[in-house]
Amino acid sequence: MASAEELVESCSDIFTLPEVYFRVRDVVDDQNSSMEDLANALKIDPAISARLLKIVNSPLYGFPKQVDTVTRAVNLLGMQAVSDLVTATTVGRTFSGLPTDLMDVPAFWRKSILCALLAGKIAKACGVQDSERFFIEGLLRDIGHLVLYQTVPQRAHSALVEADNLNTPLAEVEQSNIGCDFAEVGAALIRHWGMPPQIEQAIRHQLDPAEAGEFSLHASIIHIAGSIADDETASAEKKQQELPYHAFALTSTKFNPQERPALTTEAHTQVDDMLQLFSPMAMAA
Repeated sequence: MASAEELVESCSDIFTLPEVYFRVRDVVDDQNSSMEDLANALKIDPAISARLLKIVNSPLYGFPKQVDTVTRAVNLLGMQAVSDLVTATTVGRTFSGLPTDLMDVPAFWRKSILCALLAGKIAKACGVQDSERFFIEGLLRDIGHLVLYQTVPQRAHSALVEADNLNTPLAEVEQSNIGCDFAEVGAALIRHWGMPPQIEQAIRHQLDPAEAGEFSLHASIIHIAGSIADDETASAEKKQQELPYHAFALTSTKFNPQERPALTTEAHTQVDDMLQLFSPMAMAA
């Protein structure tokens, strides 16, 4: 049995974010930095700059006029939003080309994109400000499974099969078979990357949002988005009439489950466009 931290450390040389991510983060963390500093940091990586412009001009933002320069994108979105987008695109680049023989990688990223879209839409429906920021948390919600399938692929796959056959929560089986679950491993990776604490805590406590303390709203939204994404991508016989939302998540967000059909329909219409922007397959293209 290995801890989540040990699994992440064992493959830390594989899961390395590019230099542009750290440069952008340094600018955002520096209170004396300007929008021009951020634009200059982005310009060291033309591929990321081009990807950022594609995202800014996508339906995710819906600006009425074409945004044609990085400087203008930075000024329109602000530092934190740009930092979040750089995170999403660099994560996609990091995982492009990784061998995962036992994992359906395209299906994994499709569900991750769906969860990301749902997280933003749920946050907006619940009246949360800066709801776009939840996109990155939803995108990374299941990132721990990529680590598990790189480090203990046979046990990770066996846990998935066992959970499916016994109709038991996957995290519970992973705890028994591996010693940690995907949420713990994902949070350990987020901490290893030095990402903001609200992202780490949202991932770590998505299964029990009440444990997330000051970040319980983040964990609650990711819990709801993840529950819906899991059900939306499940086989017909595994779909549930009513999802087992954590009571704390519903209370803290005031999310109305009856809003799910409209939100999921809207999210599904955007998945393919977002896959072209954020998935590793897009990064490798």
